[in-house]
Amino acid sequence: MSLQSKMIKRILRNYDLYLLLLPTLAYFIIFHYVPMYGVQIAFKNFNPVKGIMGSPWVGFDHFERFFQSYQLETIIRNTLGISVYEMLVAFPAPILLALMINQLTNERFKRFVQTVTYAPHFISTVVVVGIVYLLLSPKTGAVNSLLAVFKIEPIFFMGNADWFKTVFVFSGIWQNIGWGTIIYLAALTSVNPEYHEAAVVDGATKLQRVFHIDIPAIMPTVIIMLIMNMGHMMSVGFEKVYLMQNQLNIDASETIQTYVYKAGLVQSQYSYSAAIGLFNTVINFILLISVNKIAKSLKQTSLW
Repeated sequence: MSLQSKMIKRILRNYDLYLLLLPTLAYFIIFHYVPMYGVQIAFKNFNPVKGIMGSPWVGFDHFERFFQSYQLETIIRNTLGISVYEMLVAFPAPILLALMINQLTNERFKRFVQTVTYAPHFISTVVVVGIVYLLLSPKTGAVNSLLAVFKIEPIFFMGNADWFKTVFVFSGIWQNIGWGTIIYLAALTSVNPEYHEAAVVDGATKLQRVFHIDIPAIMPTVIIMLIMNMGHMMSVGFEKVYLMQNQLNIDASETIQTYVYKAGLVQSQYSYSAAIGLFNTVINFILLISVNKIAKSLKQTSLW
């Protein structure tokens, strides 16, 4: 029996599993692969009336225009600045929280902490930004009211470019830290309790058990999540940045995603914005491949 016949026979035998997989495959094909056809407008002077096929080719003109733009340095600096800030501060936060929650012995309190930390994830970004504005208001905000107790002058956080990245990252941590712990807590459940029992017998403290048992157990998961996060290094996200953006903090808040929105939809420069988006995607792809290769060369877990 040929390999192809064996494969068909295996698919027919497990057809129900493949049917469950079908909606996911359909989603990626329809919303991720089919739209790739439109990427070619990045190399054309796209005219909606003529359509994609009727629009003339211009090669790399739009890419050259972007690389020569006076805003290029600011946009790249802001995008990388926020991404690196998130990688250094926001990425370890769920890991630390998961390790702390895992040490709780009171199951009822443990579930309470998990629920409280998960809850903000389900709040819409619009509401989160509204909460941030209220808390950081220079006149009535709780943060500035607290600063006033210590005789510190009110700070207009949302109107100060120097504070934008910090406010963005830490509000994101508050919203997503609980949700991010789910995968690490799941990984910690695979740790054999006998390891901890043996460590206790040997006189190991809780901190020593965390460093020598828990962290090595979740390290493969951490590396996989790190690789996947590196694949989004240049994609800070659009909605939250745009909602927090104003003319006072624009020097620190203009990222690739907001620039693409303004150039593509507001100014109707479809080909130009498509070129910028394609450039962003290519950089993310290169980072993903590179980090995965580094992890593999270091004999660590990798995506492939």
